[in-house]
Amino acid sequence: QVELVESGGGLVQAGGSLRVSCTASGRTFSLYGMGWFRQVPGKKREFVATISTTAGSTYYADSVKGRFTISRDGAKNTVYLQMNNLKSEDTGLYFCVAARWAINSMAVSTTEHYDYWGRGTQVTVSS
Repeated sequence: QVELVESGGGLVQAGGSLRVSCTASGRTFSLYGMGWFRQVPGKKREFVATISTTAGSTYYADSVKGRFTISRDGAKNTVYLQMNNLKSEDTGLYFCVAARWAINSMAVSTTEHYDYWGRGTQVTVSS
């Protein structure tokens, strides 16, 4: 089993920056990828970014390309999401996710691709 714990959310003004972190514990050696989804009330969870823990490949939603950067620290089993030039539409509950199988670029943005989910950390961008 794997546990994911997010941290670093908060309130920031539009145009500002924020970094959220996710630390995995448990059978972390079984993970092939970690990433982030976000959700606002009344809407489906939306893919944000993923990084392969083996190849280091990264994948981003079009809405965050050029503004968000996902990275990882293998020694700490931690994934980071650096968010710059934040917009009000970036507001949401950010969930950390992890996959037990090799990242499939065709399915990376689907919730079904991931086996483990954190409880989420709230990011609020004020305009």
